[in-house]
Order: sequence, then C-alpha cells, then structure tokens
Amino acid sequence: MAKLERTLVILKPDALDRGIMGEILTRFERVGAKFVGMKMLVSDKDTAEKHYTEDLARRRGEKVRNMMIEMLMSGPVIAVALEGIDVVEVVRKMVGATEPKAAAPGTIRGDYAHVSFRYADEEGIGIFNLIHASSSPEDAEVEIAVWFRPEELVFHTPGYTKHTLHEH
Repeated sequence: MAKLERTLVILKPDALDRGIMGEILTRFERVGAKFVGMKMLVSDKDTAEKHYTEDLARRRGEKVRNMMIEMLMSGPVIAVALEGIDVVEVVRKMVGATEPKAAAPGTIRGDYAHVSFRYADEEGIGIFNLIHASSSPEDAEVEIAVWFRPEELVFHTPGYTKHTLHEH
C-alpha cells in the first residue's frame, strides 16, 4: 500500500477572528483528507520562530520574518495535521497563492481574502493570508514536529475517507 503523506495547516489569527475556521476545515474534510491532529493555541515566540525559520529571512529578509512571527503570535491559531494521498500538493492547491490578491477564485485565499504584498509592505505588517500550508513533504515533517508531539497525533479510520484513502 502506498504510504500516506502528512501536511501541516495553520489557520492564522485572521481566519479565527473572521469566524471562517469551520468553513475552511470543512473543505479539507470534503476532499477526503484525514485529520490526524488539531489544536487551538496562542503561539509563543519560540514556536513562531521555529515555524518561520531563518530560511524565510534569507529569502524575504529579516524584517519580513519578524513581521510574520508577530502576525502568528497576534491571536489564537489552529494547528492541523492532515494525512492523505499527495496531501501536501492537494492542500496547497486548495489554499491558493501566498498573495491573496493573486489566489484563484475557488481557493481558500481566493474566496476569503484579497490583500496584496504591496499593501502589507506599505503598512509595515505581515501579510494576513488566513492560512499556512506546508510546501513539501519534508517541510511538513519538520513543521508538524514544531506544533505537535508524536502522542498528539491520532491513528483512526474515519468513514468519510473510505473512498479516498482505501485504508484496511
């Protein structure tokens, strides 16, 4: 049997503040991804820094990394570990482009946000784009370990996945 992949999704403070977390999570159920971990918390600085690593500072600058860390700590988040077939790619497609104004209609960001990088830069804020999704299976493994202890991940076979995951 093919090995199922895992990914990390974080519903950021703006998603919770806007009252759309249920709608977003429902999309992952409907596509047949299995929830293996979920918790609500306010991120401490240590966790936010482990999530937004030095790699972000190298790619976008230390100022952007610091703004993203502040944004992540600005209110409650929901961390979710999902499992499925090629789930990293599937979830990223569902989430849409990082810049909400560029995200296609039908994606989470395309349907619920429109903020641009230009606007966020002019305002000096981290971009509020509702959701984080791991960019690769390797990143997912590292990110899940930042947000979840192994014993917090649950093995189960929900009925709604029987046509998508074919678990025995």
